[in-house]
Amino acid sequence: MSLTGNYDQKSQPTCHCCFRLLRWIPVAFIVAVIGWSYFAYVVQLCFFSVTSIAERAILLILFHLFFLMFMWSYYQTIFTPIGTVPPKQFRIPPNEVDKLNRAENEEAQKRILEAFARELPVVNRTITGAVRYCEKCQHVKPDRCHHCSVCGVCVLKMDHHCPWVGNCIGFTNYKFFILFLGYALTFCLYVALSSLPYFLQFWQGELEGGMGRFHIVFLFFIAAMFAVSLVSLFVYHIYLVTLNRTTLEAFRAPIFRGTGPDKNGFSLGRLSNFQEVFGDQKVLWFLPIFTSVGDGVSYPIRCMEDEEDTESLLGADSRQEFEIFSRSDASIVDDIH
Repeated sequence: MSLTGNYDQKSQPTCHCCFRLLRWIPVAFIVAVIGWSYFAYVVQLCFFSVTSIAERAILLILFHLFFLMFMWSYYQTIFTPIGTVPPKQFRIPPNEVDKLNRAENEEAQKRILEAFARELPVVNRTITGAVRYCEKCQHVKPDRCHHCSVCGVCVLKMDHHCPWVGNCIGFTNYKFFILFLGYALTFCLYVALSSLPYFLQFWQGELEGGMGRFHIVFLFFIAAMFAVSLVSLFVYHIYLVTLNRTTLEAFRAPIFRGTGPDKNGFSLGRLSNFQEVFGDQKVLWFLPIFTSVGDGVSYPIRCMEDEEDTESLLGADSRQEFEIFSRSDASIVDDIH
């Protein structure tokens, strides 16, 4: 099977603009729910149901604190531009693309890609051992980079495409996504717990307020429902952060040159893994401000932290191949093939 194929970059869906608009429907739904919850909590609960001024002030201050952090992280997750592949470094020139398309077999294509990528910081390979190449974008894929069919581009350190934020989750906004899940969970738990006493009053027939009481009932149910759905997702992504693993890598282990598949290939220890996403400034860990380490293109690798670890993990059969690939001499790369 060929590594490449003819791809017409001009062939776009006729309803591309309509599709882009449809992507915002889930986001609009979430925003509508958030807007209604604000009205239900602030107006119906705090002003119409809470009689104590001191209690009302405390509830409103805490609510707006959680609400601010939740909306800030949600905004950052949605509107932070996704990290894309640097075209100058990774894009294959048209003449090389033509050579790929005219190559006689897969081995010939692999040689062309290896020669082009010999000085690029890429160690991930395909299942056949070839340099990862995107035929749609016509460039070599950096490590941990994948093509998103929804966004139509290759995304650096792609985790997944999330319809609820209308954006890909990757290198540039992964921290924001984690904080969004955490603050959304905290916000929902706070709303559910603080509205619980008034929800119980409703069932006991002690809550006044006419039809407005039903806002409080629905508010409790919706907050509790979202909290239940968010807790597992938040815990799962914290688990992935501690292992330095994306969702895609959790389902399919990245393949490393010389060592093969390894789900823990990017893991550097829990603290280092956490700092790679959240940075090393503790004061900024929980703020939706970009502090992730690196450039999104190259990453520290557990099995190549030092020469001794590399040799022990590669083994005798692969050590010589690794040493040859580590050189920048183009003639040596050609001799391998």
